Amino acid sequence: MFIRKIVYITILSLVLPTFAHEADIPVSNSTTAPITVPVLTGQGDMSYTTVPGWGKVPGSDYIGSTHGGIAVDESGLIYVSTNGSQTLCIFKEDGTFVRSFGPSFKGIHGMNINKIDGVEFIFAAAMGKVMKIALDGKTVLTINGKEQGWKKATAVAVAPDGKIYVADGYGSSKIFIYEQDGTFVKSFGIKGAGDGQFKTSHGLAIDIRGNKPVLLVCDRENKRLQTVDLENYSMNVVATDLRRPCAVSIWGDYVAVAELQGRVVILDKDFNIVSKVGDNPDNKQWAKFGAKPETWQGGIFTAPHGVSFDAKGNLYVMDWNKWGRVTKLTKN
Repeated sequence: MFIRKIVYITILSLVLPTFAHEADIPVSNSTTAPITVPVLTGQGDMSYTTVPGWGKVPGSDYIGSTHGGIAVDESGLIYVSTNGSQTLCIFKEDGTFVRSFGPSFKGIHGMNINKIDGVEFIFAAAMGKVMKIALDGKTVLTINGKEQGWKKATAVAVAPDGKIYVADGYGSSKIFIYEQDGTFVKSFGIKGAGDGQFKTSHGLAIDIRGNKPVLLVCDRENKRLQTVDLENYSMNVVATDLRRPCAVSIWGDYVAVAELQGRVVILDKDFNIVSKVGDNPDNKQWAKFGAKPETWQGGIFTAPHGVSFDAKGNLYVMDWNKWGRVTKLTKN
């Protein structure tokens, strides 16, 4: 009996400190968890844990109206566009605020970071123009859409050959192509729901996972993704029945899709859904710009509008929101 008591006490002394440590950082998979508690979300190999309180800006509880995008540079810095006073904010991986570019870049909707001749640049679509911005905040190229008849650009992507693709997502839904120096090449696509058509070409990315690069288009109001051959501009529907896809990001074989109707999905190389992240069961909150902070739930999105992987496969998600909401999710 005495020996059994010693064994029992020894086991407790090993186990209890572990429990106490885990209790300091609670993790929940509940859909009603408060925003301050890390939450598990997603499935299988593409599951995530939220990081509460990530990305605070000085002097404010909220980052400011978010109707833009997120991009990550090679050093791991995260760039977040807002319509608040900061406009383009930069954060470290742990959420520490680094700096902003002030009020100069209000209205950036979609953006990507691309390397040109060994140097990284932000390519940003801001309705009537597209800008190429150095990482120090200097604009080195501006493409104005007036000459080609577009004024509501929502996204921009840069192909390996340097050509710049611009989506007039809130306008004609056409895609416009430019050379590296901003010289206009051509446009393609028409608005509609049929083959070879887009209805709100909202987000763009270059997909290099296959034998040759293709343009990946969020055909938002048709609730599908399309790929476009960069040689003959033929189009192919690769994913359907999505919830208003807004933006995409690629990491390895996976594509993250921000869906305005309360969810982010992860697709595999064949565009099959392998994980549903932050899926909101309350469709009254879907695509709700005015969702108040007191209604936010940990691990639950209201209107995902921007999304980006980092080099480790972690996710950064921007909800379309009046106060501004950006969530970091760490890959499990």
